[in-house]
Amino acid sequence: MSSVSITTSDSSYSDRFTAPLPGGHHWCGRVNKNTVLTLKSLAANANASLYVVNADEKLERFNMPDSLKAQHTLYLSEGHVLYSDMGRVLASIISDDHGWNDAICGPSTAAMVSSQYGKKTFQDARNERYQNGLDGLLTEMSKFALNERDLTATVNLFSKVTPDLQGRLSYIAADNTHQSIALRFEMNCLVFICNAPHPLDPSDIYDLADIELTIGQAAPIVPKAELDICRDSCAQNQRGFENNARYFGDYTNA
Repeated sequence: MSSVSITTSDSSYSDRFTAPLPGGHHWCGRVNKNTVLTLKSLAANANASLYVVNADEKLERFNMPDSLKAQHTLYLSEGHVLYSDMGRVLASIISDDHGWNDAICGPSTAAMVSSQYGKKTFQDARNERYQNGLDGLLTEMSKFALNERDLTATVNLFSKVTPDLQGRLSYIAADNTHQSIALRFEMNCLVFICNAPHPLDPSDIYDLADIELTIGQAAPIVPKAELDICRDSCAQNQRGFENNARYFGDYTNA
């Protein structure tokens, strides 16, 4: 199998966990409200396809069009949030060393990877086989009775894609070594991640950076009288957090 489990790094600190996510591997887990998930690239060529759903109501999922439209952006980075299709905030990007995360292209597919890199199967290579983003995500989603019909757009963390004047998209290569991206979860979520090539990465060598996952307790979100980097980055995000407050019955912050 290519999925990995998160294990505690310090038994005396029960709310902090770390796990490696090697290239070609995938992971899923429940990440609760007021928790921070940090992804750190350990080498140059990183891409982590991320998908998020509401753990308590799996019909509520990440909505890419609303996330981009509401925040007037083509990409997601520090200060942005991930909206659900119910207008609530699933997670906030509270820090981002990379500065640009593709939300348009979706995960790579088996056909893309085979065409670009050739084939290396589990029978031949075991965990060193060539993995694609779509199959990795679907493998993890199946553990929660979700399938391809439940998968919408993803976020490709650590990957920058820009359009030209004709609308053609280009992958912008970068050295991701030691870059970190931290997401603060605003709802209880199921998180699915696959460490696989970006679909537009032009490299002909299947060489993926290992990624380190860390889960820890989030600092309390500041009251409305103070500025929060994500909640207060635009008026729409303030309304999204108000929707969250109503969902959790916190009408003092609604």
